[in-house]
Amino acid sequence: MTISMYKTSVPIFAQFLTSMSAVLDKAAAHCEVKKIEPATLLNMRLYPDMFPLVRQLRAVTDHAISGTARLAGAELIAFPNTEASFPEVQDRIAKTIDFVKSFKPVQIDGTEDKEIVVKFSNGERKFKGQTFLLNFCLPNFFFSRNHRLRHSTPLRHRARQARFHGNAGNTLG
Repeated sequence: MTISMYKTSVPIFAQFLTSMSAVLDKAAAHCEVKKIEPATLLNMRLYPDMFPLVRQLRAVTDHAISGTARLAGAELIAFPNTEASFPEVQDRIAKTIDFVKSFKPVQIDGTEDKEIVVKFSNGERKFKGQTFLLNFCLPNFFFSRNHRLRHSTPLRHRARQARFHGNAGNTLG
């Protein structure tokens, strides 16, 4: 069965990056209301050996950029990886969405058998286009994205603790 490489990449990346941006808007608003320093949330780790939230957000955008650009045979855009605030992360996400949406179906469809070479610090790996998208790009995009979503758990836990310990007579919400 033939799939549309475009429909399996561009709309999916754009949809989930847009959703991620909306979640970050809520996190920024929460930080403002609760007087939480945004850097506290952006540098939070779920586990000591995991990347902080801001690094995982960078990874999500990198996978979307890499997937679409490599399939289309275009240059990858690069960011300085210095984002340290919600507005800076939101700007990176917006630029990534614009970049991903700039590709047309004719640039990506038909790349199922295209050779894609990805260079790593320890060598390179060769893929066929469809394998690259379905077995490398999308799984890594969603892995990074799902870890990002889990970062709201420690924040909620801290808020509950503060409500409980700070307002012992009130019910937990």
